[in-house]
Amino acid sequence: MATAVLYLAAALVGGFAATLVRLPPLVGFLAAGFALGAAGAPELPELELVAQLGVALLLFAIGLKLDVRSLVRPEIWLTTLVHLVVSVAVAVGFLGLLAVVGIGLLADESVGSLALVGLALSFSSTVFVVKVLEDRSDATALYGRIAVGVLVVQDVVAVAFLAVSTGEPPSPWAFALVALVPGAWVLRRVWDRAGHGELQALFGAFVALVPGFWLFEVAGLSGDLGALVMGALLAGHPHATELSRSLLTVKDLALVAFFLQIGLHGVPAAVDVVLAVLLLLMLPVQVGLYAGLLWLMRLRRRTSFLAGLALGNYSEFGIIVVAFGVTGGLLDEEWTVIVSLAVAASFVVSAVVNRRGVEIAGWLTRLQPARDAARLHPDDRPVDIGDVDAVVLGLGRVGSATYRQLRDAHGLDVMGVEHDQTRVTALREDGIAVVRADATDWEFWARVKRAGHVRLAVLAMPFHKANLIALARLRAAGFDGRVAAIARYDEDVDELRRHGAHAVFHLYGAAGAELADRAVTELAEGR
Repeated sequence: MATAVLYLAAALVGGFAATLVRLPPLVGFLAAGFALGAAGAPELPELELVAQLGVALLLFAIGLKLDVRSLVRPEIWLTTLVHLVVSVAVAVGFLGLLAVVGIGLLADESVGSLALVGLALSFSSTVFVVKVLEDRSDATALYGRIAVGVLVVQDVVAVAFLAVSTGEPPSPWAFALVALVPGAWVLRRVWDRAGHGELQALFGAFVALVPGFWLFEVAGLSGDLGALVMGALLAGHPHATELSRSLLTVKDLALVAFFLQIGLHGVPAAVDVVLAVLLLLMLPVQVGLYAGLLWLMRLRRRTSFLAGLALGNYSEFGIIVVAFGVTGGLLDEEWTVIVSLAVAASFVVSAVVNRRGVEIAGWLTRLQPARDAARLHPDDRPVDIGDVDAVVLGLGRVGSATYRQLRDAHGLDVMGVEHDQTRVTALREDGIAVVRADATDWEFWARVKRAGHVRLAVLAMPFHKANLIALARLRAAGFDGRVAAIARYDEDVDELRRHGAHAVFHLYGAAGAELADRAVTELAEGR
């Protein structure tokens, strides 16, 4: 118990320290893991189990939002495979250059060994990328869907690599997993009867961990891939978003163990730290390669760079690849510590960069030539909202209710803006006028300005940072109408007002005021 308390305290201190210097808490969790490893803290066997639980629930949740049909699109599978080949070649050249410079560890390595390290560094972290997308509420945005699709294809390649490198192909029973496809129909019927409380959350955890993680592991496949597959098989269920939210707290707590674990792979020597830092120099190349390939697939510059920035990190799978190389005598054991350190450091760099990813992507678009809108990918062409009185950005429960109230009670001509295609389809079927677009995109706001008739913009997106960025984009485009926004926390209310929002409604405070008004109305009618 004392060891568990030590790990919890280290994670808490690390997370708080990162927050105080305006870094994501996960950076602090990584630092805490390295500190525990350097201090020789006793091992905590349960840490790996908790980490696996967090990863499985995370991938199951993203699977609930995944459109499997998107994986066969060239912008996903072709981009992934070309990136894999080119990034390995770049890594071999870069490591070869370092060997010529005189770094001792690299001097005696063969081209095959360098290629193995390059392969280890060619994958992006599924856990980290999905966490970034979820924190932004962008998992269903176009660039988010592309990034997740790339990660899924990478996972398939990873499973194939493990099967070949271990010399142990998946069990013949792996083919029986096809039965999960019709079995998903049964699971959906069970889910319909699970209600909305703890039983639904327990159902989700069971599906992610048993027919998902455990069955795939038994069949000789990746358990993490199994959790993702089970989520994808249940995607589209009416309660999918609700289930994802109900698992959120457990998932986030369990992922702390994952980030702690990354730092526990050994104590690096000075030369190991230097080489790990040098490996980070390949990250901009990775980002540029993703952005270039996606641009060639006719995606907009902004979409290409947003996806590239999200994918610009190394994967924990790289540690596994290097471990196989060490076991097979292809690599020195020191590589495990170096790659572990590079993976953790890439998380830190990527977390800092993606904190301002939208602004950085907007700046980087100047590095690529523009493309005529008619030649863009159909899913990535700019949209025009037309001549309306008001726009509502983010059509979740709050945004949808706001839309109906503006239209029905106040007689305004309203257009909704939503980036989730599934939600857009459902809203249109419900009679709501909505366009699929990203409200943080400056090109979208330029079109709002050209519409010339909009008098009111309502920022109803669930992610506070997205509302702030949309507000900045709106002002930069010359919008001179009124702006209303929602916020969950008092400090968010103040920040939105400082940035020019005319009316900001605290979600919980507004709900309380509405409840009081209705209660008094009922009291008056009952007299």
